[in-house]
Amino acid sequence: MLVDDHQLFRAGIRSLLQTVSGVEVVAEAGDGREALRLIETYHPDVVLMDIMMPGLNGIDAAARIARTCPTTRVVILSMNASEDAVLQTLRAGAVGYLVKNADPAELELAIRAVVRGETFLSSSISQHVVAACLGRLDKERTSLERLTSRQREVLQLIAEGHTTKEIAKELGISVKTAEAYRSELMKELDIHDIASLTRYAIRTGLVSPEA
Repeated sequence: MLVDDHQLFRAGIRSLLQTVSGVEVVAEAGDGREALRLIETYHPDVVLMDIMMPGLNGIDAAARIARTCPTTRVVILSMNASEDAVLQTLRAGAVGYLVKNADPAELELAIRAVVRGETFLSSSISQHVVAACLGRLDKERTSLERLTSRQREVLQLIAEGHTTKEIAKELGISVKTAEAYRSELMKELDIHDIASLTRYAIRTGLVSPEA
């Protein structure tokens, strides 16, 4: 399954995969929340997913997939090859990480590897980043990682400009509960205004500056 909010990018990946023997694209999604719904229907072996997507980002979507559908292997496709990005995805439960400017041949290698139960990291991810990630996997989590999945969802929606009422509707919770999550976020992060929460979400890579 392909998960990316850019339809042209998905079309390009789909075209590449049509040349790969034994691989079939069973579904496409434009964000993490849609991906979770489609996984329940199609039960794909592999999900190729971007990190920065509206509504529900790839890292939190990967964590949910790992919990609810452990036989589905998540490979992240992203332009971000930083240590923190790779580390967060591995901790979330992804088993592969490909940078979007990788050689197309790596796409098939990644799919074959994760289906065999291996972990695959793009060759362009520098060795020092890989070593640093492996060394930090079991160490102290970042402030973003200490948030619960629901708190990160609320943070992302706040940073994307949604009102409390809109957040409540999107998540299927009451306005009062949405307000409570926002208060918990501010207390946990020691950030006490919406503008600063938005800057934090951008700085940590949860949303893009254009969100």
